Amino acid sequence: MAMSDQTAQPPCPDATLAARFAALALACIEREYPSQIAHVMTGDADLAPPRRLTPAFYGCYDWHSAVHGHWMLMRLVRRFPDQAFAEQALAAMSRTLTENNLQAEAAYLAHPARHGFERPYGLAWLLQLTAELHTWDVKRARQWRTWLVPLERIALQRLHQWIPKLRYPVRSGEHSQSAFAFGLIHDYASTVDDRTMLAVIEQTALRLHAKERNAPLAFEPSGHDFLSPCLGVADLMRRVLEPRAFAEWLDDFLPTLGQPDWLPVAETSDRTDGKLAHLDGLNLSRAWMLEAIAAALPPGDRRREHLLERAQAHANAGLAAITGLHYAGAHWLASFAVYLTTAHPRRAPEAPPGTVD
Repeated sequence: MAMSDQTAQPPCPDATLAARFAALALACIEREYPSQIAHVMTGDADLAPPRRLTPAFYGCYDWHSAVHGHWMLMRLVRRFPDQAFAEQALAAMSRTLTENNLQAEAAYLAHPARHGFERPYGLAWLLQLTAELHTWDVKRARQWRTWLVPLERIALQRLHQWIPKLRYPVRSGEHSQSAFAFGLIHDYASTVDDRTMLAVIEQTALRLHAKERNAPLAFEPSGHDFLSPCLGVADLMRRVLEPRAFAEWLDDFLPTLGQPDWLPVAETSDRTDGKLAHLDGLNLSRAWMLEAIAAALPPGDRRREHLLERAQAHANAGLAAITGLHYAGAHWLASFAVYLTTAHPRRAPEAPPGTVD
């Protein structure tokens, strides 16, 4: 039976589901331990607990999860400003996103020994957070946006220094993947009208991927993946190519698309293991990438139906895995679920800013 674009989408979260996702983030954005930090020290004075090293983004087990946990709360507050969790989320973020805390974050990132800190995944999510604030026209969001500017500038500086030197793509299924980060950075640059960064990303995407053929999708997933190296490239290229050019490129990049047993859902064997639990996130990120790839193809393209069917299967599996029972997944998976259900091109238009101020 044919599947329409509308029925292929998991629903945008209702208030009950949004509250459950928000509760997962609220349980950890101010939870310091357990904590995993990638911290370069240049002397004894650099030894300190996470809340002092990075006082805004010290929770959620690691820095990048804290960043996209804040992004998720902002997005949910915007969509559900009258729900009880909205006030709780705003109160929590008012404690973490202070001017002093964000100045300390900027100073930490600016340290010359930390030029590779959270590059590119964490920096890309920081820019996504900035973009969310950029389009949220309420007093509190405008203040946070202003306080984030020094950190934003350092992140952009780090990326401008690194991206032109990247001779080859980073094809990891984890945090170091370049294609996924470039996609988020492209979205940020489009939102804030940073034409310089937009040109850098588009030129780099074409330089690294325009001539790629026969992506080895059969090699996926690797056992620790939460991002698809192959779909990540396609999701980036749909941002920089016009629909017909993208369709032609996809012919060569994923020539087996639509064949039987194409891209089965990933199976997770142990959700208490942080690395193995990554595969639940892979199902969520595959779902949004498959949907976005389908949306970028010209109307009537025969591949759209199959892409959307696979997206639905992956979304169902990924969303069902978000139980909150194990911190290994609870500290980050809800952010991916909210991104899937609200934030990428096939979702409903952005909700009005709401009444919260």
